[in-house]
Amino acid sequence: MKKLLLFTLLIGFLTAHSQNDTIRLGNWTIMGKASLNFSQSYFSNWSAGGENSLTTIGKYTMTADYFKGKHGFTNWLDLALGYSIIGDDKPMKTEDKIEYISGYTHELKDPWFFSVMGKFRSQFAKGYNYGVDSTAYISKFMAPGYVDVGPGIQYKPNDWFMINFSPATASWIIVNDQGLADMGSFGLESAVYDTAGIIITHAKTVKTMFGAKLLTTISKEVVKNITIGTKLELFSDYLDNPQNIDVNWQVLIGLKVNNWLNVDISTELLYDDDVMITDKDGNIGPRVQFKEMLMLSVGFVF
Repeated sequence: MKKLLLFTLLIGFLTAHSQNDTIRLGNWTIMGKASLNFSQSYFSNWSAGGENSLTTIGKYTMTADYFKGKHGFTNWLDLALGYSIIGDDKPMKTEDKIEYISGYTHELKDPWFFSVMGKFRSQFAKGYNYGVDSTAYISKFMAPGYVDVGPGIQYKPNDWFMINFSPATASWIIVNDQGLADMGSFGLESAVYDTAGIIITHAKTVKTMFGAKLLTTISKEVVKNITIGTKLELFSDYLDNPQNIDVNWQVLIGLKVNNWLNVDISTELLYDDDVMITDKDGNIGPRVQFKEMLMLSVGFVF
């Protein structure tokens, strides 16, 4: 809970200093958005039943782009942390993201560019499977952490659409927790055990991959005050079942009420055949992961 309060204060500070639409420093263009998102319900003597609930998510996104001649350097940062309180239960984490994408581009012939793209992704706080056990964490900062980098070709015909293909991308999954790594979490090979269940050889905490990656982004105001943004990432590991494609697809629909009030609808779809998930019947295997959120957003753009 302390981390939620700290992150909320950080968002409040950033929001208080968000007065201009865009910051330009020489060849740099910087733009960001800080927001607090709320969802709340309250019941008093409600005959049909129900639980009081409060969900708060703090978000911060920023882009910093440098362009001079044929050279470009782009940066995109996306931070989010949120919790829900239902009834008298302990706070449950509902959103947690650290994502940073950076890239260098060199114009070949507009709209085609040579590119080198890199990405880092992890989370702030420990995560729990609240439906099973709210005391033993199943994830934390850098467990997992994802890093990838690779050269490629980028097609960017306008300001709202981009597609980047990197045929030689090096990628790493980092699980900086030996206990989680030994369990084989997040696609790692699990530890080796003897017949008594004692660990003979601990698992490696890093998995290295090499393959092809496709990244495409769209962000456009389709009608007045309604913006749709989507980011799709596809990755094929040449070294391990290249026919199985990892998918990360994010969609954000923003409905602007006024300069500081928005309604945001976000979805995220993940698939990784190396990540084993146990369903409600106890069956274990790779599965499509999906998350959807509808939030009232109070924020400022700078």
